[in-house]
Amino acid sequence: MKIHEYQGKAVLAQFGVPVPKGKVAYSVDEAVEAAKGLGLPVVVKAQIHAGGRGKGGGVKLARTVEDCEAIAKAMLGMTLRTHQTGPEGRVVKRLLIEQGMDLSGSKEMYLAILVDRASGRPVFMASTQGGMDIEEVAAKNPKAILKEEVDPAVGFRPYQARKLAFGLGLAPDVVARAVPLFVALYKAFEGVDASLVEINPFLITKAGDVLALDAKVGFDDNALFRHAELVELRDFDEEEPLEVEASKHSLNYIKLEGGSVGCMVNGAGLAMATMDIIKLAGGSPANFLDVGGGANADQIKNAFRILLADTDVKAVLINIFGGILRCDVLAEGVIAAVRDLSVKVPVVVRMKGNNEDKGQKMLQESGLNFETADDMTTAAAKVVKAAGGAR
Repeated sequence: MKIHEYQGKAVLAQFGVPVPKGKVAYSVDEAVEAAKGLGLPVVVKAQIHAGGRGKGGGVKLARTVEDCEAIAKAMLGMTLRTHQTGPEGRVVKRLLIEQGMDLSGSKEMYLAILVDRASGRPVFMASTQGGMDIEEVAAKNPKAILKEEVDPAVGFRPYQARKLAFGLGLAPDVVARAVPLFVALYKAFEGVDASLVEINPFLITKAGDVLALDAKVGFDDNALFRHAELVELRDFDEEEPLEVEASKHSLNYIKLEGGSVGCMVNGAGLAMATMDIIKLAGGSPANFLDVGGGANADQIKNAFRILLADTDVKAVLINIFGGILRCDVLAEGVIAAVRDLSVKVPVVVRMKGNNEDKGQKMLQESGLNFETADDMTTAAAKVVKAAGGAR
């Protein structure tokens, strides 16, 4: 789950991370009142779940109340396009009005904490290349990124924070301020079960003060049951409607652009392999949909309904390994869904495992026009052909 910048800063501030003063505004009048309350100048920031807002025109400096009013009018309701939104962009529905900062003589750096899949541990990253896309820095100058791997059993230690601070070339008096910020940042990451905390830029003012000038925070969905207060921060307007609907039924669904083959699979690894083999067969997957090992007939039906709500889907491939999810339970759900939803697109089913024969028999005796396959290669070839052939 992602949240907005102003929400992320509020979360970090609870753990002692210094952030600029700011207020959220949903209207021009609220923006003007926030600017008056904070004192001019202020920075007006569009709040969407995407980076690169400044380059897209979503971050502006307002030196007067009139400037703030004009900028707020232009931003609210605009479609903001960045390298992370894609060409469709995102509609701006809220703004962050934040105190202006004197950046003369200041330094911008980069901080982030995320889970390193290779080591299975959190890693704290820092770089002097603040204000830039970290992917660009990693590609051009990977040595500019400092890393400290964190042992979850002992946490992020002060000596690691000092190592990063000195590695960034900070003066001793700045190190004394930066180390507590680094430690607080990790406490926030751990305390809210975050999957990502990114500060870009991490600002060091001319006077040597430190603060998080920007904040991007994402949470591990699987840990949200421990954080009811964080679930309330979710902005459904920033999410794909079909993905929101899928989450209501405990389905892992992600819509993909340009695909025509709907995929229903149990298990993330099998889902990835299924998408790969569809591409290998010349087709293109329209989604990632993992129904999970414990799916029941009702979830299967809802999964089917969500798949077919995507008008780009021209054929559906169901690829199931019958382990926890028995093949007969899958067949029951698929048959019910096809009947109740009056499915018109071709459906190819490949199932292997527990109660496989029973499931195959149920499909055959349903009277419905299912295509079946014994292996993934054949299933992919059939569904690509049914969706209109290779592209």
